[in-house]
This record gives sequence, C-alpha cells and structure tokens, in this order.
Amino acid sequence: MVEISLTIDGIPIKAQAGQNILEVALKNKISIPNLCYNENLEPYGECRLCTVEITVKQRKRLVAACCYPVEEGLVVATQTPRVQKIRRVLVELLLAQSPSGAHTALAKEYGITQSRFPAMKASYNCTLCGICVRYCEELRRENAVTFEGRGIDRHVVLVPGAVEKCRMCRKCFDYCDAGGIAYLVDKSCE
Repeated sequence: MVEISLTIDGIPIKAQAGQNILEVALKNKISIPNLCYNENLEPYGECRLCTVEITVKQRKRLVAACCYPVEEGLVVATQTPRVQKIRRVLVELLLAQSPSGAHTALAKEYGITQSRFPAMKASYNCTLCGICVRYCEELRRENAVTFEGRGIDRHVVLVPGAVEKCRMCRKCFDYCDAGGIAYLVDKSCE
C-alpha cells in the first residue's frame, strides 16, 4: 500500500492510502467524537459529530472525518472554533432526539444541560445513527431494519414481516448505544 504523510492537530502522521481521517486519528489515539462510525461497517457520515477542518492547498473546509480519505499533505484540525460550534449544535439536536446515549457524555463535556430545540416525537430512544440499519444490511444481509420518513419525521422501523427475524437475531443490539432498536423490536413483539 502507498504510505501517505499528513498532519492531525499539528502531529505528523503516516497513514495508508484508502484510510479515512477518523480511522487514522483513532489509530493514533487522537480523539474525534463520532456516533455513526463502526469499523465493521462502511463509513456513513450521518451524525457529522466527526466533523473536522481540513486544509488542502491553502483552502480550509469542513468534512466528515469518517468519510474523507487521507491524502498526501493533508492538514487536519479537530478542535477549531468552527468545529466546536458545529458539534455543540449537533449535540443539542441529538439531545432533542434522544435523551440518552453516547452523545450525553459529549453534552457534558460541552456544558450542555438541555437542548434549545424542541424534543422530537419519537416513541423510543434513538439517535438515528443508522448502525442497526447498516449492520442488518451489510453484515447480516437481512434488510429487516430500515429508515422511514424524512427530516424530523425520520425514524427506524422494522420491515413488515421482519419482526420475527429481528427478535431471533438481536445482533445489532450491541451496537445501539441508546437502546432504541431493542425497544423497537420488543415493542413490535408485544
């Protein structure tokens, strides 16, 4: 593989072509918050918590670290004021969607005690990270869990006729930090 040199938070790092910024950062013990990333699944970029600021040819822009491939000479900053501002808003949105989960530790870190956004109408605790959907599709090849709706009406649902598959499998439950998929499956089995 081709070796690439880049810089993350001022630290020179060697990486392999084909890796994304987030996996390189995590491998080098550089913390970048993330919610929808799972090393066993294809990068998704849904939560945007892993937003970082990159500089390429003296041009700065914000990208999702889990989806952006490393390249020679890339300069990555994980804690700029722009990045911090975006993460704060994202955490507030997540708190409105889901009152518990991994994002609550980040809320505490940012000093956020409540969201300024109205609480979503979800009947179960889900951050919409999509890990259960992607796990079922990519690893299990069952396609029994999917998203329905758009925008603030988006939610995870079981595909009609898939309740029994989900009840028997339960493999994605371990990946759900908010517990939403377990609740959804259990509720569907009632």
